[in-house]
Amino acid sequence: MTMLSTLRPVEDRTRRSQIVQRLRDMIVTGQVEPGGRLTEVDLAQRLGVSRAPLREAIRELVESGLMVSEPYKGLFVRSITRRDLEELYSLRTTLEQFAFREAWPLRSQDARRDLLDRNEDLSGAIAAGDNAARAIELELRLHSWCYELSGHTLLNQTWKRMLPNLQFYFTLHQKAHKRPGPLREAHDLYVRLACGEDLDAMLAHLDTHMRQGLETTLVFVG
Repeated sequence: MTMLSTLRPVEDRTRRSQIVQRLRDMIVTGQVEPGGRLTEVDLAQRLGVSRAPLREAIRELVESGLMVSEPYKGLFVRSITRRDLEELYSLRTTLEQFAFREAWPLRSQDARRDLLDRNEDLSGAIAAGDNAARAIELELRLHSWCYELSGHTLLNQTWKRMLPNLQFYFTLHQKAHKRPGPLREAHDLYVRLACGEDLDAMLAHLDTHMRQGLETTLVFVG
């Protein structure tokens, strides 16, 4: 038996990844309302894909919490409740405060410049009237800065697992405020404190910053 004969066929994950991305974009941009019912037949036709990779993609999105599969009832876009929002707010605040504690002594001039550039990219997209999905992407990229800088592996893994839920929340947040993105100046104080020297002020601001808009979104969901 040759060495080549023991090799297994390469699994093609690219197609499944593309389907996952398309479905995720559809959900987080609000093309399907929370609680909306989906069918494999309709999705396969709309995406032009076979059922096998579609089922793999659906399984991944169910595991990430963006879809819900209920026996004998079907497949649904997840609904979101007041409790879901409060839990997401409290966990995100705690994680980001921890990320800043870890990242604080690592803020070099280059790191500060990186944060300023991310804020400028977000402000530029808002000013240009880019679509809502782009604004969400850049806002999350700005908030990713402290996690990436911390170098904390488990923290970064947890943050990445939260991103689909945060994208979903930001979509609701934008609908509640009837605008395609945050206000241009929404992160100015956040960035100024992140580049400053008062860690306690930064940590205190995070709670306020995360709370901003949450009450409006809670009313919208309720």
